[in-house]
Amino acid sequence: MQRRRFKNTLTFPDRLKNFAEDLKAKAAELRPGLEKDALLKRARQAETASHIDEWAKSPGLQPPK
Repeated sequence: MQRRRFKNTLTFPDRLKNFAEDLKAKAAELRPGLEKDALLKRARQAETASHIDEWAKSPGLQPPK
C-alpha cells in the first residue's frame, strides 16, 4: 500500500493565515454565542501559531549555549 502524497501550493504560514481569515468570516455571520466564541478562539490560535512559526524561523534566533 502506498501513501498518497501531495505538495502544498501555499506555505504553512499562508495556510494558517487563510484558515484564520475563514474562521473570522464564519464567526462574523453568527450571532454572539458559544459557537462564535469557539471559532474566534481557533482563529486566534492559528494566528498565534503563525507568529510562533515566524519567530522560530527568524535569523535572530540563536541556539542555546
